Amino acid sequence: MSLYPSLEDMKVDQLEKVQLRMIQGHQTSSAPLYPSIEPSAPPPYTPSLPYPISPEVNSSLYPELSNYMGLELSSAVIAANMPEYMPQNNQSNNTQIATIAHESRGYAHSMIAPLSGQTLGLQRAEVTHGIREITLCKDASGKVGLRLVAINSGIFVCLVSKGSPAALCSIRFGDQILQVNGVNVAGHSKDQVHELFRKSDVNGIKVIVRDRPFERTVTLHKDSIGHIGFQFKNGEIIGLVKDSSSCRNGLLTDHHLLEVDGQNVVGLKDKEISAIIEAAPKVVTVTIIPSFIFKHMIKKMNLNLIKLSMDHSVPCI
Repeated sequence: MSLYPSLEDMKVDQLEKVQLRMIQGHQTSSAPLYPSIEPSAPPPYTPSLPYPISPEVNSSLYPELSNYMGLELSSAVIAANMPEYMPQNNQSNNTQIATIAHESRGYAHSMIAPLSGQTLGLQRAEVTHGIREITLCKDASGKVGLRLVAINSGIFVCLVSKGSPAALCSIRFGDQILQVNGVNVAGHSKDQVHELFRKSDVNGIKVIVRDRPFERTVTLHKDSIGHIGFQFKNGEIIGLVKDSSSCRNGLLTDHHLLEVDGQNVVGLKDKEISAIIEAAPKVVTVTIIPSFIFKHMIKKMNLNLIKLSMDHSVPCI
């Protein structure tokens, strides 16, 4: 099963395969008349799944995450507020997702991206889902580039500085920090966790992160006038343009923008987000999350704190 980051990539790949078959069919000798046309291998990329699955348990809707910032993510809550994430048939859907997840472990061989494979935004916007362990280092100023907040006895990321070690390791706004150098941080204050980072060595800082839930990445291609085909207000997608790349690639309304080409846009004004999209290359990768969860995140984190965090004069750890 081939995986593509966008519909445009799939169409180009199919055209290249047809051309290759036609060339091979017209060859009359062992020496090829034309060079073989094969799409170049894309950089490592993990396709986005709507929610993580557990290898051991596939029967529950969200086995890896039943609570997020005090928000219950049961089947009933999801059905009432995010029905697009409810499978019509739990058993068949879980089997399908498990198959995709299994195949995605070999994504270097199955992901085909002749148009968007070389874009930095696609690599920066990689979404893994679930729990992962990363190794951080400190920059020249002795910082990793994070600001944290304590919510419901959990520690969550409210800012990742652009170009920081944390950003390079794909830590994002809304992710939950579970451990720092083997220390469980549940129940700690943000100051206590900040101190753990400050006391850590320059290299080899082991951090276990739980990714924020129900996010997805969508790869879009600008048209001839530089548009990708969606409208947004206060960061929320409110409309899609007919026959645009946004429509073709499954962008959803009632979702909020989190990143554009891996750059955090939470807390930015619409004009600032538009400027980032306009300055982006022809292929743009956006990361979105259901508005139901986003509004809960903002309520818990305090929007004023997020806006303050966007001020680069505010120090990070």
